[in-house]
Parts: sequence; C-alpha cells; structure tokens
Amino acid sequence: MKPRKMWLNINGADRMLICDPEKDSLALVLRRIGLTSVKVGCDTGVCGSCSVILNGKLIRSCTKKVRTIEEYSKITTLEGIGTPDNLHPLQVAWMNHGAVQCGFCSPGFIVSSYALLLQNDNPTRQEVRDWFQKHRNVCRCTGYKQLVDAVMAAAKVVRGEATIEDITYKVPEDNECYGKPLVRPAALAKVTGLADYGEDMALKMPRETLHVAVVQPRVAHHAKILNIDTAEAAKMPGVVKIITHEEIKANGGTNQMAEANLHERSTVTLPSRKILCDDKIFRYGDVVALAVANTLDQARAAAAKVKVDFEPLPEYLNFLDAVMPDAIRVHDDTPNLFCVQPVLKGDALEDAEKVPEILDNSACSVEGSFYSTREPHLSIEGCTVQAYFDEDDSLTFQCKSQGLYTSISRIGVSLGVPREKLRIVDNFNGASFGWSTNAGDLCLAGAAAVAVNGPVALSLTYEEHQHFSGKRCPSFSNGRVACDEEGKITGAEFDVGLDHGAYSWGGDHVMEKPVRFSFFPYKVPHVAGLCRVANTNHTFGTAYRSYGSPQAYTMSEALMDMLAEKMNIDPFEFRWKNIARPGDTNINSHVFKDYPMEEMMEKLRPHYDNAVARAKAEDTPEKRRGVGIAWGGFNVTEGGTDQATIVLELDADNMILKYDTWQDLGQGGDVGSLMVTLEALKPMGVTPDRVRLCQNDTKICPDSGMSAASRSHYMNGHATKLAAEKLMAAMRKEDGTYRTYEEMKQEGIETRYEETYTCMTDTSITRLDPNTGIGDPTPAFTYVLNMAEVEVDTATGKTTVLRFVCVYDVGKIGNIDAVNGQAYGGISHSIGFALSEDYSDVKKHTNIARSGVPYIKDIPDEIILIPCENPREDGPFGSSGASEAFQSSGHVAVINAIYNACGVRIFDLPAKPEKIKAGLETLAAGKKIKPPKKYFLGSDLYDELENIKANPVKFRGHDMFESLGESDGSKFY
Repeated sequence: MKPRKMWLNINGADRMLICDPEKDSLALVLRRIGLTSVKVGCDTGVCGSCSVILNGKLIRSCTKKVRTIEEYSKITTLEGIGTPDNLHPLQVAWMNHGAVQCGFCSPGFIVSSYALLLQNDNPTRQEVRDWFQKHRNVCRCTGYKQLVDAVMAAAKVVRGEATIEDITYKVPEDNECYGKPLVRPAALAKVTGLADYGEDMALKMPRETLHVAVVQPRVAHHAKILNIDTAEAAKMPGVVKIITHEEIKANGGTNQMAEANLHERSTVTLPSRKILCDDKIFRYGDVVALAVANTLDQARAAAAKVKVDFEPLPEYLNFLDAVMPDAIRVHDDTPNLFCVQPVLKGDALEDAEKVPEILDNSACSVEGSFYSTREPHLSIEGCTVQAYFDEDDSLTFQCKSQGLYTSISRIGVSLGVPREKLRIVDNFNGASFGWSTNAGDLCLAGAAAVAVNGPVALSLTYEEHQHFSGKRCPSFSNGRVACDEEGKITGAEFDVGLDHGAYSWGGDHVMEKPVRFSFFPYKVPHVAGLCRVANTNHTFGTAYRSYGSPQAYTMSEALMDMLAEKMNIDPFEFRWKNIARPGDTNINSHVFKDYPMEEMMEKLRPHYDNAVARAKAEDTPEKRRGVGIAWGGFNVTEGGTDQATIVLELDADNMILKYDTWQDLGQGGDVGSLMVTLEALKPMGVTPDRVRLCQNDTKICPDSGMSAASRSHYMNGHATKLAAEKLMAAMRKEDGTYRTYEEMKQEGIETRYEETYTCMTDTSITRLDPNTGIGDPTPAFTYVLNMAEVEVDTATGKTTVLRFVCVYDVGKIGNIDAVNGQAYGGISHSIGFALSEDYSDVKKHTNIARSGVPYIKDIPDEIILIPCENPREDGPFGSSGASEAFQSSGHVAVINAIYNACGVRIFDLPAKPEKIKAGLETLAAGKKIKPPKKYFLGSDLYDELENIKANPVKFRGHDMFESLGESDGSKFY
C-alpha cells in the first residue's frame, strides 16, 4: 500500500485525508474520519445506506473508489444537512411521520431525499418513488410509504408552504398520550447520524482492539473435516492468533451452543450446533476457524489462507430428501425427522380416519400440495459484534440481540466463562426480524475475546452474514378441506413438513404453529392434522416475524379460495360463511380469545367490492387484474413460561427511570416502553420529558424477555402496571398529591420498585397436548384480514401489487405510528415472500438484491390500514400484541390475486415471472396446469397419526415448566 494525501471539501470544509486510493472506498474514508452517518450495509451498491452527494450528484459511496475522485471534490453527508439543534425539515419529517424504525437506512434516505429536493422541491409521490428506485435506496422496515409521506411533508416546508411546527407532533395538552404518535426517543440520534450501530461502535473501541474474521469454507453443505491447516494463516502480517475448536476447549469451553428441547416427542438428545466445527461441516455457512489480527483487512487475508481438507458426505438440501427411508442421519444422535405434533378435533379424537370419510362424504372438497420458500430476513445491517472484559471482568458483548438474557442462556458455558460473568449490551440495531434471536455470532466474538484475553471486533461481510444467519423454515404441505351444500366447512386434514436445516434448536417450537394457525380463524368441526420437523443440510431455521404461521396460511388460505371457486361462491362470501362466531372453537378445541371477525370483514367489504369492480373494468388481455384476500393472525407471548421484569425508580432530579430489556430492533422498543410507562403513571400526570429509559444492558437491567412472539407490549405493559402501582402508592400523600424524591428520602420510603409479570398466573393457558394438539398455549391473539390487488403482465409473467388493504385488530393501540410501521413493514415482507424472496441457491443468493429484496416500486404506495380496536379485558391498558400478524398471510392474498387475475395458481413460492409465464403458456395451449403431486413427508398421514395414538407420551403441561431446570440434563443443555 502506498498512502496518498488528498483534499476533499466535506460538508463545506476542506479536509485533508490520507488514504489508499486503490483499495479505499469513499464510504470507508468518510467513516474513518468520523462521519459514521455513512452506513455500509451490502457493500455492493445495492442498498443505498451509504448514499452521499458528490459534486452535486447522489452516489452510493461503498462502491466509489477514492482513485476515481478528483481532489477538492465537494461531498455532502447527513452531518452537513442538519444537526440536533438545527434540523433540516427532512429530519423533522422523518421523526414525525413514522419514517424512523431501525434507522440504519435513514441517513442514506435523507441524503437521497435532500438531493432530490435540490433538483425538484415540489415532487409528486410517484417522482419520489422513482427517485428512490433509481438510486437503489432500500428500507426493510417501513414498507416505504411513511418515507414518501415524510418527503412530501418536508417539501412543503422547503417551499415555504408549511413550517417546522406544522410537521412536528405535539404532546397533547391533556397528556392523553396512549395511542398517539409520540416520536421515538431514539429518533433524533438516528436522523442526525449520531446513533452508533455495530460497525460504528467497532470504530470507537479502544486502540488495542483486535479484529476477527471468520473462516467459512463454503465448499460443501455436508462434509467430514479431515484437517484444518492454520500454519500459513498464522504467519500472515498482523496476525495475533488463529482459533479453532481446540482453542475453545483448551480455555474450558464446551464449544457447544446451549439448546432446550421442550417437546415431549423430540428425539434430540445432544446439542446439535458447535461454535467452530470440529469433525463435520453441516451446512454451507458453517465456521471452522477465526483469524484474529491487528486490522480487519489483515484478519480477512489470514482467514483466506486457512486450508480445510474434507471428505464430501451425502447432502440433503430439502425436507423431502432428508426424510426418505434411505437417508443417512444429519446428526448421529437423532433421526432427521426429529419431532412431530398432531392436532385432532371432533370425530378425529376418537378415530382420525373418520376425517377422510367426512371429507369424502361432503358436498365438495379440494386438495393441494404447497411449498413455501426459505425466506431470508435481508436486514440491511448484518452480523457485527464487539466483545471485551469489562470493569467487573465480565465478558461483555456489544451486539444485536432480540433477547439479551436468552443470548446468555444460549451461550451457556460454551466459552468456558461462567454464565454469571456474561454481560450483553444492545447496540443501536439495524433490524433483524428474527435472525438475531440466535447467539451464534456472539459465540464467535466471545471465543476470540477469551482466546486473546482482550477486546475484539467481529465483522462479517454481508455474504458471510447471509450464509451464517438462519432463515425462515421452508415447508412442504398437503391439505384437503371440504364443505356442505351451503358452503359451511365440514372438516379438514393436513400434513406439514418443516425443513429446519442443519440445527435443531427451536424446531420443536416452530412446529406447533402450523397446528395452531392452519384454517385460522374459521370454524372447522373436524380436523386431522400433523406437523413434522426435520434436519437437512441447508442453513438452519430460526425465528422470523410471524414465526411458523406463514407456512400454515400458504396452504390453508389457498385451499379456502380453491374450495370457494369449486362451490362457485365469491371468496369473500365463502370466508364470511365460515369465520368463527362467539362460542366457536379453533382447531385446538378452545374458544378464540376474541371474535372480531365479522366486524373486520364488514370493514373490508366496501374495499373488496370496489376492488373487484375496478379489476373487472381495468382488466385487459395484456395486463390482467385480480383481487385476493387472506385471513391471518398470530399469538401473543411465549406462553405459560413467559415472564417480564422491569424496574421503575424515582431519581434525585424527580425523573422516572425505567429499566428493562425491551430490545429495539426497529419495532419501537424505546417508544413502546415509554408509552406503557406514561399510561401506567397517568394518575400522577407524568409527561414524556420526565421519563428516562435505561434499556438493554444486562448489568443494570432486569430480564424483560425477548422482543419476539408479539409479547413485549403485552408483557412489559403488565409488569410496568404492577411496578407503577407500587411506586405511586409509595409516593401518594394523604391529600392525593405525590411526594418528591427529597420527601421520599426524608421519610425513609423506597424509591425503586422491581416487579415481574408472568403468564403462569393465567391458569387457562395450557400447552398443546403432544398426543392430540388440544390446548390454549398463549393468553391473547392478534388478527389481520388482507386484500391485494395485482396486475399480471401476460407477456412476461411479472406481477405488480397495485394496492393493499389490511384490516387489523391488535386490541387498544399503544402508539399508532409504531403499529402502522409494523403493518407497512410486515406487508412489504409478505409481498417479497410471495413474489421474489429466496435463499435456496447459496451461490446466487449472496446479497439482498440477488435474494429478491423488494425495492420501493415492488411495493404499492397505496397501502390502506384499517384498525379495528377491540380493547382486551386481560391486556395491559386494553392492548394485545402487534407486529407478527402483519406478516402472517399477506403473501397468500397476493397469490390468490394472481390466480384471480390470470388463472395461474402458484403452489410453490415465490411466484416469479417465469413460473407465471409458464402457467399462462400452458393455459393458452388449452391444457390444465398440473399441481404438484402429493408430497411424501416420511410416512402416510394417517399411519403416523395411528402410530402417535398407539404410542402416547406423558403430557407434562405446566408441571414441565415448573420443574424443568438446568439440572435436568436430559432436556436442557
């Protein structure tokens, strides 16, 4: 390297830089001098998070080499557009229009919008969308609508048609904040580029911090490791250490990530995942070694020199191959098909084989086999972790985690560090949607920190992250449903196989979702169903918004449309006939928690009628129009074991301190915590400026549980109510006024209150019976009803979603912008799931663009959200949960709309243009489209149900949770 001195005019000031013009990108140089608003996500120019203005032109700086830039060029970054005490209208609009969620993409979008307004301060919405599409700005959180809203609002201020005050939300004078669009506490830091995300923290670590790169062989999905040769890598410049599994074990670690298998039918006996592979590679993204060096470039260069000799083993890249009778085991201790969960209802409880008789004897029935793909999360920020030993000699992780205390459990003793000496701190997080529920990246960073006994920074390239992180489980399903002469459902049968990839953790939990949410929320009197989960040699299955239910709706909501068509009943009216009414039970033989179904359908009806009329009027042979609908919903909380602890404290300055671990991955953990605190303390008149959030550091915060299962608002809200009641009782004087901090101290009254809320107190909660599927595992539900309008180009097969309507019920809304943000984002993921998103080809699906991430013109600008607020009696302040229902079934509304438009039913996702075009060509030739043959999922459905009946397992219910602990070595590792 030969450094070069050069001058650039950055944000109006001439600055001298020293750089390597051949290697350095402009993004790298700007970040190195402290302008960390410039984010590097994809590092391949396809996400726009690194957008800056160079000599008046908007560019993506991650792919712009310094050698191509003339000296004294003018560069504008977000730092030059506005500061916290001098905000640009765009930054104000971003904060006040729900445009900030995780915030990782916000700097790039604001810079991009600024460049647009310099050229055109009066753009139309379509011009804004065209601009973001042209410049490849991607947001994975918002669904884009709120971003366009923000640009339009800011443009009015720029033109002088409005003031900053006009676009700024003001706290109501009556302090009635619940449900209102209060601005997120972290929004200011995010829109000014001052929020430090993972790689920003890495730049700001102590000087002695070493850098870690992974050795991912990426040569096979399944192989026996013969030798790991680190000799050449260890001699590379700057290398401090090359770490293999032997180093972890030498430091007292087990090298095995902890796993909990709670299902009675699980055959897993040993933890399936190792931090660094020793004897085998189980999937393409496995890591076998770590290179630790003085710089990241040196670490990556060394990692590339590690040689791995291997012997290929049979590879099973999908469920169907893995469960064939002659398939060898992926893991020696358990069959590939390692757990099953049945569901039986009505006559099936006596004899499952009565269900096919009911279906055969019904007036009408349909059947089909369906596949849902291995959906990648595609957060713009990937894996980045810093690890160090803190002032208490605790191994501390600065990271992205959806469950801080859960991450500690999953690390366990794998690193040789006692669990009580593990500390997790959340950085600002660039979204996750579920993949960060896994602590694999923390284990890698921790192994390096232990090995060198000092601070380290682990950074994966986006491609490394893509192969390393888990994905949504693909599913293969067979289903049949029948109805009587009036169109009322008589019964259903289904068989679902979930591909859980290389590792088993969580498989026995996600497996319960299809047997809860298939045919939700309909009245189905007789059911025989089964879900199976198996290991394969693809990447492992992990949490993803609406965990496990999209696979169910892929089957059941398509079958509902197919049955409606066969009965010659409108799809809307067919669903109207079959939604559950008060007293009706779900497929698990329990009443629904709520019955908003009729009200929700009535709210959608005029939109549906208008959409059908519009599609008929605008349909042409070249551009076919169609409408599709799909019911959906999801559970709230993790069930009987779920609990949340929070602390409220009155501080010396009379501020209310709130301590919790409401991990904010963009969904609004900060504003959610603020909302429930304000509502709980409303009798005391506490205003937002009096609440200080102390969040997401296990050293100072209690365990409030994971940011998952749509649980946080529900659980944290309940715990906050309990703590607030005690704090207010302590502060309340006899005259009804409240004591100050000084008065509390003078009277010797406690000022800090810790409270825990647990679902175990709800005695109605029961786990699903492993023999019958009867149960009511969670205390609340959320409901959605989706409608998509699409256009299919018959020449290319390309589908465009023109309009989307979602009626939703999440109980009482806590913060309208946060809830709507989750809705827009969930819908955008659903559209991507339906049309483009995929991680099946590991050689192709290496970044967000190649994996099918939706850009702004792939998502309609017209997304209509219709809340249906039914306050919950048992929910905190009437609220239920939010987020996950919004990604449960929207994809099937799109698939149903495609069929309605052109007669091509997509049985295997995603509905890429070539599939639709092939179907159109088949129809044009006068032939019928052949649906997939019935999938063989390991055995016949009824043979398996008979086997389960003949071999019942003891159902432990709540007793299991109460007695299960770490000492139970048979089930907890």
